[in-house]
Amino acid sequence: MKTLALVFAALISFSALANQAPSLPDQVIQQTGERLFSRIAASQQELTKFPELMREIVEQELMPAIDYQYASYKILGKHLRKISQEQRTKFVDSMRHYLIRTYATALQQYKNQQVSYGKVNVAPTDKMVSVDALITESGKPDIHLTFQMRKNKKTGEWKAYDLIVEGISLLSSKQAEFNSRINKLGIDQVTLELTALTR
Repeated sequence: MKTLALVFAALISFSALANQAPSLPDQVIQQTGERLFSRIAASQQELTKFPELMREIVEQELMPAIDYQYASYKILGKHLRKISQEQRTKFVDSMRHYLIRTYATALQQYKNQQVSYGKVNVAPTDKMVSVDALITESGKPDIHLTFQMRKNKKTGEWKAYDLIVEGISLLSSKQAEFNSRINKLGIDQVTLELTALTR
């Protein structure tokens, strides 16, 4: 669980710049990481008394920089064309709240691990890029990460839609998991299960 927590803690590191002018993807990751982890550190007393505050932090700092709709559509895969617009909307909303809960839970275990970020050369025509990062903690093995980021056509903002940990794509893992359940139970039931997990 601690490794998972580190992964999600790193994922948070590119958040609050969504309200600023579009930046290069590696700049978004580094600058926002510094802001987010400072806020978590400053909120430790409140978080001890009110752990649910972490969800608020995730809501405010992380989600504006996550392309959760694109990620949701990728997770749906072949099912995307088979379901109605209403079913899509409900699934995306449930996935968004699921991510908030997941990240908030993982971040409760953040203990000032060090995160360093790689640089990327981004051409004006690039629509998707990968940004590498490394999590280090004394006495623990390093964790290598790659953020998959996508440029919004309308705003020019870079947002993350996937995280690859030691060569394993979290998006692909979730796609396999959810597609199996959708095949078995249907999209409506899976959406209800997602919603129930966020309460």
